[in-house]
Amino acid sequence: MPQQAGVYVYSDKNGNILYVGKANNLKSRVSSYFVKSSQLGPKTKVMVSQIDKIAITIVESELEALLLEAFYIKKYAPKYNIRLTDSKSYLRIRITIKDNYPKVLLARHEDDLQSIYFGPFPSASAVKLVLKTIRRVFPFQSVYNHPKRVCLFHHLGLCPCPPMFDSPELKKTYKKNIKGIIRILEGESRKIMKELEKERDELSKKEKFEEALVVQKKINALSLITTPFHRPFEYAVNPNLRVDIRQKELDGLLEVLNSNGFSLKKLERIECYDISNTQGTNATGSMVVLTHGEIDKSQYRKFKIKRKWDKRNIKDLPNDFAMMNEVLKRRLGHEDWHFPDLIIVDGGKGQVTSGLSALEECGISIPLVGLAKREETIVIPNSRHSEEEHQPRLQNQDYSDSLHVSLARITDNETFTEISLPKNSPSLHLIQRIRDEAHRFAITYHRKLRSNEAIK
Repeated sequence: MPQQAGVYVYSDKNGNILYVGKANNLKSRVSSYFVKSSQLGPKTKVMVSQIDKIAITIVESELEALLLEAFYIKKYAPKYNIRLTDSKSYLRIRITIKDNYPKVLLARHEDDLQSIYFGPFPSASAVKLVLKTIRRVFPFQSVYNHPKRVCLFHHLGLCPCPPMFDSPELKKTYKKNIKGIIRILEGESRKIMKELEKERDELSKKEKFEEALVVQKKINALSLITTPFHRPFEYAVNPNLRVDIRQKELDGLLEVLNSNGFSLKKLERIECYDISNTQGTNATGSMVVLTHGEIDKSQYRKFKIKRKWDKRNIKDLPNDFAMMNEVLKRRLGHEDWHFPDLIIVDGGKGQVTSGLSALEECGISIPLVGLAKREETIVIPNSRHSEEEHQPRLQNQDYSDSLHVSLARITDNETFTEISLPKNSPSLHLIQRIRDEAHRFAITYHRKLRSNEAIK
């Protein structure tokens, strides 16, 4: 049972669906049902005694889990989802779409034909959290009869109050927000993201930077809960959707790398490294691992940089490149950790050069690339080419990127190749995911060391 977010479905020996639930950690949640019967409530005990099969679907985000759980409950109407709530109806999201200024409300029953409903949602706290986050993107009124005065939520930028609706333009903007909420709940967040990015870019071109900043804040908030996003029915049609997505990412990356001089046969294990420090103090390095495209926290390693820098000597300033070299050499000294099929370093040409130096000093040959932050380009060393094979170029080249045709811009010089993959490339998403995790892991350890030093 994986320790990932997803939805679990219990069924009996006749194939009848007993219960549907969601969890941030499937292993922990599912195992909590299979404990000593004395620790279970009477209704839960009866349900567990009837379980014959457990089906799971791993998802990408909390919103996906919430919507998929609601989708399955509406589809299968599991009897224990109702019984375990003591006849209390699940929450639904109600939008009074026919009103001049539609409200977004919570409801227990679908008793208003003039409204549209989403749900039911078994977890009241989860649906409230999702609405709270959506409200940061698209402000809405959350009470049916709003007082005719400005409320506290308006000052927080979360509620367009009635006194503010004094023009057709404001009314049009508000209804656009409501349509955006509906589209998010229907699983169209990626389209909305593209539209917001287009709107931001247009405002920037017109030098309306304050308005562009407001749109950018919406993009940031939306990305927290919906990137990446797949509709519930996609998981219903293909329960292995997440596995297929991971394989698509790996196949695409394999194709991109092999088209640029590597001869990789597989990417079962990928390691990524990052450095975190404050002017050389409490410097740390992180190693995070993807196994078959999935984060594998059991394989993570953290390093406390051993070398000390003399701040009085300008020639001996803190050096991220030297730190990367140290971390990689220390890691490569642990052959019992299993060597990866690919090493990724967070950074550009300098970090890649440091990584290659560490590999050479250890006498080990492992493919290594970097991900440069500024342009999010993949930096590949050209030392793997022979002089006859290497031809400097600046061109566009098509990659299928695992059945998804993408346009990649390739820039070569004598030492490095830089590949700019499209922003929607599955390969780029994979590298960004492991890079972001390496950065998080490194900075968490660095902050811990810094805090320990502060209290000494």
